[in-house]
Amino acid sequence: MPAWLLHLPLITPISISFSSSSSHLLLLFSSSGYSKMGTHFLFLLVLNIYLLSSIKTIFGLTKEQEQELDRISVLPGQPSVKFSQYSGYVTVNYKHGRALFYWFTEASSSPSHKPLLLWLNGGPGCSSVAYGASEEIGPYRINKTGSSLYLNKHSWNTEANILFLESPAGVGFSYTNTTSDLQNSGDKRTAQDALIFLIRWFSRFPQYKYRDFYIAGESYAGHYVPQLAKKIHDYNKASPHPIINLKGFIVGNGVTDSYYDSIGTVTYWWSHSMISDETYRSIIDNCDFKEDNKTSEKCDDSVSYAINHEFGNIDQYSIYTPACTKQQQQPPNNSSLIKPLLRLKNTLFSRRIFSGYDPCTENYAEKYFNTPQVQQALHANITRIPYKWTACSDILIKNWKDSEYSMLPTYKELIAAGLRIWIFSGDTDSVVPVTATRFSLSHLNLTVKTRWYPWYSGKQVGGWTEVYNGLTFATVRGAGHEVPLFQPKRAFTLFRSFLAGKQLPRS
Repeated sequence: MPAWLLHLPLITPISISFSSSSSHLLLLFSSSGYSKMGTHFLFLLVLNIYLLSSIKTIFGLTKEQEQELDRISVLPGQPSVKFSQYSGYVTVNYKHGRALFYWFTEASSSPSHKPLLLWLNGGPGCSSVAYGASEEIGPYRINKTGSSLYLNKHSWNTEANILFLESPAGVGFSYTNTTSDLQNSGDKRTAQDALIFLIRWFSRFPQYKYRDFYIAGESYAGHYVPQLAKKIHDYNKASPHPIINLKGFIVGNGVTDSYYDSIGTVTYWWSHSMISDETYRSIIDNCDFKEDNKTSEKCDDSVSYAINHEFGNIDQYSIYTPACTKQQQQPPNNSSLIKPLLRLKNTLFSRRIFSGYDPCTENYAEKYFNTPQVQQALHANITRIPYKWTACSDILIKNWKDSEYSMLPTYKELIAAGLRIWIFSGDTDSVVPVTATRFSLSHLNLTVKTRWYPWYSGKQVGGWTEVYNGLTFATVRGAGHEVPLFQPKRAFTLFRSFLAGKQLPRS
């Protein structure tokens, strides 16, 4: 251990040992001035960065021992399971102190023979632990008390090893020691940090190098997923021995193209009787969706009137299901109303209340993941971030700096690269609705391989699908924005078909 670490101000030498019984580091220290905030922060910062970057050098750990440091023994209130799970941090920028938090659940059977899937939620600024892991595709659901877990019988980890990533820094437990990072996050840095995360994660878990690898996500991950796929594709082309065996990706209710998404959203509102003919005409006449991030007073007023006076008290993410009555959202102010329509990435994506079988599930997640025992079991919040864990980060949502206007050129490039690409839409979501996705994808001008047909889950129509050369599109009947939350069985059928590379079942 270097001498400078033992001579930090006001801190006596530290005893560090590795416990083979608990597979965790034991950090013992004392300080006459430890209660002072400056020294406390400095110590934790220096120690955390040093251990994250040099832990193998210090202790001579094998990869297996490095993994053991991240192993989750058991989560509070967790039912018994046979699969292994890990969680912890991967530093993606040492200079700024950016570290991303992950939660990894191995497949429930034969994990060494099953692919690896990375799941990303959108926002931008919302947590994959809160939504993907705890409400959608993860192995657990959180009980109403927010103190225990129960099994999700449609968990996707029956088919794949699943890696949930809280991205970018500032989301959930992921953090940065450079405050300005929270003010200038955007698409480009998020994709670059995610690539660095993966490279370093594979170094920690080398048994997953070269494994069939897929990316999945929803909402603003309609940007994250294809952007990361392109980063990996470019990285692999430049690498003589690529370790990330990217096979394809799947995106649900994803933000795709600002212009076509906006037109499709207004069309959905009108076609589902959420707005009047007069308001629909007013929005179409006064909003120039081709002008990126520009608006007019008449456009603002038209959209504001629709949302505040014609929608009613509904959950815009699932228009036919009851909303959670335990917590009421304040209506967004006028200045930000047009941005979700023009860019589909602002107020409507912020701290939301979802509907579904249990419309208050987000509340349970915020209670559970703020419990100290849960954080300890997850090896989370090790730097004691000065704010509560939340499902979405308002500061990131409000200060997002760069956002690609259209993902269609990226799709064209990745289709040409031969990746397996599936796009799906829950058909009761009014925020990134099925009409928006269909309008956007239609401008890829792809050749139809298999014409539109109903697909089945069990004995019921699960939705409709059309297969193109290079891309499959599917709807999920009766599902809102978070498809696996609202229709878990149908979403599972969809995922299993995607992994198998087979068309959705016709009966």
